[in-house]
Amino acid sequence: MGRLRSATGRHTCPRRMKLAGGLAALAVLAASPLVAGTSPVTLERQGTAAHLSVDGKPFLVLGGELGNSSASSRSYMTKYWPKLKAMNLNTVLAPVYWELIEDREGSFDFSSVDGLLADARAQDMHLVLLWFGAWKNSMSTYVPGWVKRDQARFPRVRAANGTSVEILSAFSPAVREADAKAFAALMGHLKAVDAKGTVLMVQVENEIGMLPVAREWGDAAQAAWAQPVPDALLRPLREGAAVEPELRALWQAHGAKAAGTWDQVFGDADAGQEVFTAWHYAQYTDAITRAGKAAYPLPMYVNVALNRFGKAPGEYPSGGPLPHLIDVWKTGAPSLDLIAPDIYFPNFNDLAGRYSRADNPLFIPEANNVTAPEVPANAFYAIGNLDAFGFSPFSIENADPKSQAAVTEAYGLLRQLTPAILKAQGLGRVAGFKPRVLEDGTVLDAPVTRALGDYRFTVSFIDSWTPKAEQDIASHGGMIIQTGPEEYLIAGRGLIVTVAGEPGAKGDGPTLAGIDKAVEGTFDAQGRWVPGRVLNGDQTHQGRHIRLPPDQFQIQRVTFYRYR
Repeated sequence: MGRLRSATGRHTCPRRMKLAGGLAALAVLAASPLVAGTSPVTLERQGTAAHLSVDGKPFLVLGGELGNSSASSRSYMTKYWPKLKAMNLNTVLAPVYWELIEDREGSFDFSSVDGLLADARAQDMHLVLLWFGAWKNSMSTYVPGWVKRDQARFPRVRAANGTSVEILSAFSPAVREADAKAFAALMGHLKAVDAKGTVLMVQVENEIGMLPVAREWGDAAQAAWAQPVPDALLRPLREGAAVEPELRALWQAHGAKAAGTWDQVFGDADAGQEVFTAWHYAQYTDAITRAGKAAYPLPMYVNVALNRFGKAPGEYPSGGPLPHLIDVWKTGAPSLDLIAPDIYFPNFNDLAGRYSRADNPLFIPEANNVTAPEVPANAFYAIGNLDAFGFSPFSIENADPKSQAAVTEAYGLLRQLTPAILKAQGLGRVAGFKPRVLEDGTVLDAPVTRALGDYRFTVSFIDSWTPKAEQDIASHGGMIIQTGPEEYLIAGRGLIVTVAGEPGAKGDGPTLAGIDKAVEGTFDAQGRWVPGRVLNGDQTHQGRHIRLPPDQFQIQRVTFYRYR
């Protein structure tokens, strides 16, 4: 399914989506968990949002992902666990390596997994496990040696010129069966040793995609290329369902055929070949996911290596669950609970927005490197504006002092706000703010306006009391949460917030709005508000606005009123 667009052609807020099909699907999901079976962790709907539920309690993932090889050594990680705890994380995303758990075929060693579980529990933290199976960043470098060395049984990808690529073939039943067997063994082990739900979710493979060309050219791939396009993929296009515009345009450009082979329906250029690749990667991933869920039905997702504008398939991982291929993956891998983007490019707002859909709860497993200064602002935006149920920068253990301090403060504030966030998500009572940044790094710092309840808020990202040249505007961000008819929590840094009455909200009543009281403060460990200064003087510019300074994270509890 795709997203509604406004009359100007711009995307509307994903939470306002979607047409009848998407809303009908949402209504069905609202009645039951997204994940069936016996598991202490499920995905549950609240309004237009979804959140993780751990033993029946909603949970917001404030996470960080480890560097790719860090979790392979328990002793290496020893010095980092206290650091991660001190950074206010509640969840660590950690790889599990096929080569470590099945060094000899059929003989499984889960000591590396058990070490992760023990160390996370010692810090009172959760885990999201990342299955480094057949593919990691498109390549097949974390598979066991017995897989790497047996090329007759486990064939590699062939390029168009016949050369071999160090990537296992998605068209090999032997590869799929061995991968699925190992993954199912992992999930069965988790069911046996983790009944309390230390592990929240599992990522299936890692940044799947074909390199350095758009598709495979081996014998099995060539035979599949000559087959008809599955009707399940064509039906939404034929019936006019909402799909991402790039897929529909490609189909229409080749005659909008109701049936045909892959080249007949989508063309034999790179774009058509990429759709073919996406379908078969999705089918492979669905088989692995189904095998894992049969053993233990935790929520499962696949992550995405995104593409830059103007790059051809193969210059980026072709056929992954990219924005223009989401619908191919949603159809081809229905066992997945969500598709999660890894966002390293500057245009975070736009990229995250494409994955916030009625059929796709939003989770950001790699939200740039932890050292990127805009990471906290992106967290506020994703959680507040797109109803993300989790956020996680990459290489979290390698945070330098400056980025460590920023994440620690931002996550500390989000921990305090978590009860209010979880009550508000999906119900139109929370909004997140950060400036929109284009792919080339251009910062669009114009104010943004949003209505919450009876008030309309205009948020500026430029601090009036600090020289603009001294501000890192892309790192400014925050959220507003409605907690009562006239009471709001305003949190973050680097924002100037003005307020007006929302037209029509109070009928013929007063339309002007003012600040009754603004109080800075914190929430203690029991969730009780601990007030600090009352800011009704210079700090609000004598009632003109709420200011969150750019040099500190802050929560203000604000009550507004209406007047003529």
